[in-house]
Amino acid sequence: MKILYAASEAVPFCKTGGLADVAGSLPAALAAQGAEVAVVLPLYQKVKEKFGDQLYFECYDYVDLAWRHSYCGLFSLERDGVTWYFLDNEQYFNRPELYGYMDDGERFGFFSRAVVRMLPHFKFWPDVLHCNDWQTALVPIYLKDDGVREDRFRSIRTVLSIHNIEYQGRYNPQVLGDLFGLDHGWADDGTILMDGDVNLLKGAILCADAINAVSPTYANELKTPYFAHRLDGIMRRCSYKLSGVLNGIDVKRYDPATDPIIAVNYSAGDMAGKQADKAELQKLMGLRQEPYVPVVGMVSRLVSHKGLDLVCEVLHDMMELPMQLVILGKGDRKYEEFFQWAANQYPGRMAVRLDYNEELSMAIYAGADLFLMPSKSEPCGLSQMIAMRYGTVPIVRETGGLKDTVQPYEAWRDAGNGFTFANYAGSDMLYVIREAVYLYKDYPDAFARLRRRAMEGDFSWARSAGDYLHIYSSVTGQPWPPVTEEAEPAPAEEAPVQEAPAEEAAAPAQEETPAEPVPAPAEEAPPEPAGEGPSAPEAVPAEEPAAPVEELPAAAPAKAKKPAAKKRTAAGKTSAKTGRKTPAKKQTTPGKGTAGK
Repeated sequence: MKILYAASEAVPFCKTGGLADVAGSLPAALAAQGAEVAVVLPLYQKVKEKFGDQLYFECYDYVDLAWRHSYCGLFSLERDGVTWYFLDNEQYFNRPELYGYMDDGERFGFFSRAVVRMLPHFKFWPDVLHCNDWQTALVPIYLKDDGVREDRFRSIRTVLSIHNIEYQGRYNPQVLGDLFGLDHGWADDGTILMDGDVNLLKGAILCADAINAVSPTYANELKTPYFAHRLDGIMRRCSYKLSGVLNGIDVKRYDPATDPIIAVNYSAGDMAGKQADKAELQKLMGLRQEPYVPVVGMVSRLVSHKGLDLVCEVLHDMMELPMQLVILGKGDRKYEEFFQWAANQYPGRMAVRLDYNEELSMAIYAGADLFLMPSKSEPCGLSQMIAMRYGTVPIVRETGGLKDTVQPYEAWRDAGNGFTFANYAGSDMLYVIREAVYLYKDYPDAFARLRRRAMEGDFSWARSAGDYLHIYSSVTGQPWPPVTEEAEPAPAEEAPVQEAPAEEAAAPAQEETPAEPVPAPAEEAPPEPAGEGPSAPEAVPAEEPAAPVEELPAAAPAKAKKPAAKKRTAAGKTSAKTGRKTPAKKQTTPGKGTAGK
């Protein structure tokens, strides 16, 4: 199966959020399971600076987007069994940041158009084109539009992954033709129009062959108004093609036993290094060196849907607990100013860094004892998985992927891998934070077992990649796993079965009947009632002559079943040794399958 994965960012090339982690890990996992995979990205300035000397120039062409006729270069790179393609246009992509420009609609309109028009220059014609979020939402629409005129595009099936439905790509309908090169009919029939605006994500949801949300719980949440940002009706209409596949993480990259970034390596079997990483984190952030006080960490964008309102509401109550708090991230100004002010109120016990730093984030994952994610909505979330991988117990709200990955701690049966709360309320969050802090301080053995269960969770991409391949199989009709060539010779060996006479099928059964461990002589009498009449009285007492006669009709079928079952197993062996025709071999095949089950 040939899969082309289209995304606007992917590690290690460029990253602003969780989409990059998924796009950087999933294709390699798909390739490891036998699929032929390629990924296509914009050639950003950051990619050129870091990987420019590794890129191979394939070719260039011109892409038409409305009235524009623009250059598009194609570069490639082989990595982890995946071919990475980069589409070059300096006017659109040679900029210091990935997003946040006034012409983002035109930039990613060009990228989506180039993905479709540059397909003939890729090394394979894809069976599936997997798109992600609004930046590639025009790809399924362009494929439908071009498929009306060119038959070759009709064979491609499209899958759309929704990582965050809040960002939908909404524009004034008057720019539909000039900006995206689409006929007004796409808006007139409502395909791409929503609340009076062009809505690219809505158009992709309707046009794609399959839709995937990045966790099972998020897939269900998208059918409700609270989470779907006015697209709940569309999601319910398309629920027949909606699925939820939980994301994974790169378990090789995020491994505390081998991670070169953290101060001291450790594992679930030897946690000595965890305490050293905690001391290093306290030193880096200017916290007091208190080894027996739990450190609560947060690595997050400082925006509303991350649940920061709850933290602001009960922060002073939190700091009355015997704990330390570390926050890393940047975002809305009101949150940045509040946390900066709060850090000044609790020197030595609270530290804030208004930035995103990969090394510092890993120091928090490795050095903190608890990890707080009180999200209002969280499609999947990767931070809680990374935290658990590093033995940092998560405290999360039960939403989206957080609910699917974190099971609440239950002291009465010593179960769970974290702490959870359901209601979006500061008091509920404070309750579980208090529970976690005092479990750490008062019951260290129970906390150690909880931490170990968190570390031993399986969050690899192998399971998720298999689920994605089944989605691809359902839309293409190609079986997965693919049928191997070894299964083809079997019908040729079984072909002579139809030529075999019925007598030969019965012969092995008669030969093996004496060998079958069935001691009752009364059962041997039914096949030969006339020829061996004298032997019947020897096996059956004379006082009961009528009983065997009455049971003959019922015993005969039971007799027939036992040799038949025996014959299936033995017949396969006999045919291999004696060279007889293989009538029993055909019967053996289903018999073996049943026994295997």
